[in-house]
Parts: sequence; C-alpha cells; structure tokens
Amino acid sequence: MKNPSKIYLMGICGTGMAALAGLLKDEGISVSGSDSGCYAPMDQVLEELDIQVHLGYSPGNITREKPDLVVIGNVITATNPEAAYVIESGIPYMSFPQALGEFFLKDRNSLVVAGTHGKTTTSTMLVAALKGCGFQPGFLIGGVPRQERRGFDAGRPPWFVVEGDEYDTAFFDKVSKFLHYRPKNAVITSMEFDHADIFEDFDAIKASFKKFVRLLPDDGLLVACADWPPVMEAARQASCRVITYGLEKAADWTARDIDIALSETSYTAVNRNGLSTAVSIRAPGRHNVANSLAVLALCHGLGLDMKGVTSGLRRCRGVKRRQEVRGEVGGILVIDDFAHHPRAVSETLLALRQRYQGRRLIAVFEPRTNTSRRAVFQAEYARAFQGADKVMVRSVPDPQKAPEGDRFSSVRLVTDLKSRGIDAHYHEDASSIIQGILQDLKAHDVYVVLSNGPFENIHERLLEELKKNLGQAL
Repeated sequence: MKNPSKIYLMGICGTGMAALAGLLKDEGISVSGSDSGCYAPMDQVLEELDIQVHLGYSPGNITREKPDLVVIGNVITATNPEAAYVIESGIPYMSFPQALGEFFLKDRNSLVVAGTHGKTTTSTMLVAALKGCGFQPGFLIGGVPRQERRGFDAGRPPWFVVEGDEYDTAFFDKVSKFLHYRPKNAVITSMEFDHADIFEDFDAIKASFKKFVRLLPDDGLLVACADWPPVMEAARQASCRVITYGLEKAADWTARDIDIALSETSYTAVNRNGLSTAVSIRAPGRHNVANSLAVLALCHGLGLDMKGVTSGLRRCRGVKRRQEVRGEVGGILVIDDFAHHPRAVSETLLALRQRYQGRRLIAVFEPRTNTSRRAVFQAEYARAFQGADKVMVRSVPDPQKAPEGDRFSSVRLVTDLKSRGIDAHYHEDASSIIQGILQDLKAHDVYVVLSNGPFENIHERLLEELKKNLGQAL
C-alpha cells in the first residue's frame, strides 16, 4: 500500500507497537490505536506523542478513526472484535514487522540484532556506537535507551538498527518477526529454548534462526557468538562473511582483563589479527561485556572508526528496566530488571553480585511471561536464583493463560529454593511482598525486582514505604 495518511495500530501499547506508532507519527502520518491497557513507560511515550489510544477493543473505534491501514499486533487474536471487523470490512491490514519493513527498512542498511538474550541491550549499545562515529542511525528497540528517552527514531541513512525478535508475527502470520526485517547485517547473541507458547521445541527455534541467517545477502555480514553451539550451527547457513566473538570459546574477537567495578566495567578487546582495543562500559556483568564485544566486532567488520565506537560505548547509559536503579533510601537500593528467562535471571544476579559486593542481594520475582507461567522451566528457576541471598516469589498472575497441567508453581519454586539452602518466601501479591520487605530490612540491602510487567507499581510503592518506615525499621 502506498502512502497511507491514517494508520490505526491494534495493541498499540506494546513496546514495539508504540515505537512503530512514534516512527509513523514522526513521518507525518495520522496515528491512533487501541489496547486492553497501557502502562509505563509506553503510556508516557504515547501521551508525549499526542497519539489517541482507545482502551478496549471495539469496531466503533475503527469506524470513528476511519484508517487507511490497520497494523495488527501479535497480542491480538483472530477472535478480537476489532480484528474481525477489519478483516470482514476489507480494510487493508498488515502486521507490525511487515509495516516496519515496508515503511522504514526497504531503503536502509538494516542491522538486525537477534538472539534469545541481550537483544535490547546490544541494540542500544550499537546505536550508541554508531552515534559515536558521527552517524544518526534509525532504530527500533524493544525498550527505552536511557540516553535516547524513547526506543525509536527514523534517523538518517544508511543505518537502521532493529531488535530482531524471534517471537511470532501475528495470528495471520506465524513466522518469526525477524524474518520480515530485511537484514543486510546481523548479530546473533545467543540461542536456547524460549517462548514455549509459540515454539514446540528447541528444534523449531533453531529452524527459525537458520531461515533468518539465509536472508543475509552475499555482501552482508553476520556476527555470531561462538560461546553458543546452536548459534554457530545457524551461522553455517550464511552465504555472507561471518565474524565470531565470545568469552569462553575460541573466536575472532574476545575480551581480556575484565574488571567489573561499581561505576563501570572495563576490558581489553582483542581480535585474531592482534588488534587490541581498550573498552569501558557502564553496564555490569560478563554478559554485558559479551554484548559490547558483539558491537565492536560488527562495527569493525563494517569498517567503522574504533575510537568512535569505543567512545559511543563508553557514553551508553543502558536501557530502562535493565538493571535500572529506581531509587535508594537510606542505603537501601531498589533495582528494576526485565529478566524472566532462567538464564537471564542467573546472569543478572551474578552481575549485581559483582557490582554490589558485600551487600545482601534480594530477588523479587514475578513469573508473568507466557513462558514463565508454564512448567517448562520449573526446575531451571530453582538453579537460576542461586546468586541471591533471599528470594521473594509472587503468585503467578493470570495462571489460566497457561494450559492446565502445564502451569508454573510459585509455591514449588519456593520449596525447591529452600531445599537448596536459599531463604525463599511465597507471596500472593506486591502488597504482601512490600510488607515482608519492611519486616526484614538490613543496612545496605539491594532489592532487584524481576518482571516484564508493571508488577502492581511495586518499585514506587516500595520506595515510598521505605521513606516512611526506614527510620523505625533499621
């Protein structure tokens, strides 16, 4: 479809959809949309953009807005009343990935960052590195970079950075999103089983990544993490040049002399040809060393100035909801993190343990994603929390969203953690967790809240209660 003047987005409050709405609005297109609910930070983004959001789905929203095109997000089901109306009425529609490809990627050099873990952070680092080299890249990231204030920008040619999600596209198009992103160059950070609601098994995930790699043109570039055998298996499908990086296995790029301090992480990046580059980043943890190393490998492979790249990485402030300090009251630290997959939980706790040495680390976990609601990772979660001194586990929100007989048990996780010698507690909701925290405060505690959702605004509520009660509790 050519030059629509009015576009309506169903599921507009999702991270990617809100970002697409912003990109379209910046292009001068009239944008509106609908969702079942809207929470931070996307509610603030859409409000600042002055985009009309209808809460609740109704065909009346479509008839009032009269769009030329409807973009249907992957949270929308075939039985959604708006979706059914759009299809029955013959109104043109497409998926979010299709719209991104059609309106923003077809004339740009698309840099797609894919992988089970680290996509958002690596994409954010890549944008910072390109800006350090003097470019103004376009980007769409599934989070909000702290130095950008929003996760999207049309930018200027040639580069456009896309976080390449392997989740499915829409109810009418079940392939992975990243297959629509027209990659010229790409990074694959990692690969393991995830999205149990979409993929039947790990083989299905590997097959999707292999299709993605085969999309890269002969003159493109793939940067692959050598530490992950499935990534290297997929990389063998590439017809283009492949550059590897890693911290554990032999690779074209690796990191030496890693130093994780309170304010920064530093290391020396070394490639096979003997090139040595000093790197400093603000994000803690070996996993973030690997993320930044991927950016270095890609940028060097593209022929970019390494001084500009390292300067951009040094200035990168990370992503909201990724080890984000939400506040500190009387030495008690409250951190927000998106981690939900067991490996992400484990890596996050390890990074925080290294950064805040000598302090008690308490993990507050809400199993809210479509995968974490299922039993597939029940045993793995018990191992993932080994890095915490104490774990507080919320009951599963909306457990009916997982099939009966395949549901995660918060109670069982607490039991398994206790059997491993970890101080673990079950709680029905955020209010119960906050009360539990107030009853067991110790000087210099570090609380990290792990959830992909708003978690009943637990961060701000906890900080307010700390301000009111801290003097009596400590």
